[in-house]
Amino acid sequence: MRFDDLDRTLRVFETAYDFCVPPEQYIVVRLDGRGFTKLTKEIWKFEAPFDLRFRDLMVETTAHLMQCGFNIIYGYTQSDEISLLFHLEDDSFNRKTRKIISILAAEASAKFSILHGEMATFDARICILPNAKMTEDYFRWRHEDAHRNALNAHCYWMLRKEGQTVNNATSQVKGLSRQDKHNLLFSREINFNTLPSWQKRGTGLYWTEIEKSGFNPKTKQPTTSIRRQIFKDYELPLGDEYSQFIQQQFLLNQKQAF
Repeated sequence: MRFDDLDRTLRVFETAYDFCVPPEQYIVVRLDGRGFTKLTKEIWKFEAPFDLRFRDLMVETTAHLMQCGFNIIYGYTQSDEISLLFHLEDDSFNRKTRKIISILAAEASAKFSILHGEMATFDARICILPNAKMTEDYFRWRHEDAHRNALNAHCYWMLRKEGQTVNNATSQVKGLSRQDKHNLLFSREINFNTLPSWQKRGTGLYWTEIEKSGFNPKTKQPTTSIRRQIFKDYELPLGDEYSQFIQQQFLLNQKQAF
C-alpha cells in the first residue's frame, strides 16, 4: 500500500478522539508530581514538612511552564502541584486537550529533572471551566487546600520527630479539629499563624511590566522600554482577599495577549 493511502487510512484513528476546548471556556491545567510523597522524603531527602529547596524547584518549574509557548497568565504552586490559568483567548494547538496536557507534563518533567539533577515526572489534567466565578473558585479551592495541608503536615511531622510512628501520628492528627491542631502546635511553642506565608498559602506567579533603562549608541541618548517579567509572589492574600485578587488581576481584564 502506498504511503498516501496508509496515511489517509490510519490518520483518522490517531485523531478520532481529539477534543478541542470550545471558545469562551476557561482552561486551567493542574500538574502533580508522580510519586513525589515518597521521593521527597525517602529518596531525595528534603526536609519535612517544608523545604526551601523543593519550593524553589517547583516555583522555577512553574515559571518555565509560563514561558514554553502557551499564553498562561497565572501560575500557582503548592506542595507538589502546579495550576496554570490560560488566557481566555489562547488558541494554541487549536485548544486540543491532548496537546495541551502532554506538552505541559513533558515540559514540567524535563525542567524539574534538569534543575534537580534527578529524574522526576508529572502528570497533567485539564479543567474546562464555564465562567469567571467558577475559575475564581478553582483557585480558592487549591488555596484552601494548601492551608489545610500545611496545618496537617506541621502537626504530623512534629509528632514524627518526637518519635511517634506513622500510624500513631496519622491517627492523632486525623481526629483533631482545626483549633485543636493549632493548640497542639502551640503547646510545642509553634505558632502556625506566624509561619511563612508560602507554606500556608502557596506561591503565585504572574506577569508584571517593568521599565528598563538602556542606551542608544547611534543617537547617543538614553532609552527606556517596557518589559514583561514573571513576578513570584510568596505573600499571597488569604481567604476572600485571595478570591478578589484572582478576579481582579486575572479574570476581569484579559485584553492583552502574550
